[in-house]
Amino acid sequence: MVKIMYYDLETAGLDERQHGIHQFSGMLEIDGIIVEKWDYKVRPNPKAKLDPDALAIGHTTVEKVQDYEPMEKVYKRFITTMGKYVDKYDKSDKVFPCGYNSAGFDNRFLRAWFKQNGDSYFGSLFYGEELDVRVLAGQYFLHERHKMASFKLVDVAKKLGIIVEEERLHDALYDVELTREVYKLITFEL
Repeated sequence: MVKIMYYDLETAGLDERQHGIHQFSGMLEIDGIIVEKWDYKVRPNPKAKLDPDALAIGHTTVEKVQDYEPMEKVYKRFITTMGKYVDKYDKSDKVFPCGYNSAGFDNRFLRAWFKQNGDSYFGSLFYGEELDVRVLAGQYFLHERHKMASFKLVDVAKKLGIIVEEERLHDALYDVELTREVYKLITFEL
């Protein structure tokens, strides 16, 4: 049984030690079927710095994120959801995290979010191998990459012929949908 969590985070800055998550969206797929989908708006860790420019990229403001659900409540909902599909005590029953540039960015924030919620057992739910779609796309476009001006999700999706609704970019749920579509195209064609 293959379990993949496609996910994307929108954050209040670039440093997981200083900035927090304000949107966490994802889809849990088991053997090719989406069994859960979520789009959490998260009030960042109270100790987090909130960079207004970073928030604007995610289509929000400092004032708006203060009205989002506290991170502790969102974390509990997420853990409850995952608990329906993963036995955290079974080493062979884990989920592959999958995102775009997630190994270099999102994974750090997600792990920090677990710790901020008092949970040091990220590995009880997830395999350590991050499926980073950006890295996989680099392999797929190995002989064309040097011709591409940008390797952002939007540009890779367009290069693959995916119709992109640009006004929806940087909404974590939309980015998850694009990431999954890119992943499916490049892994079936590799």
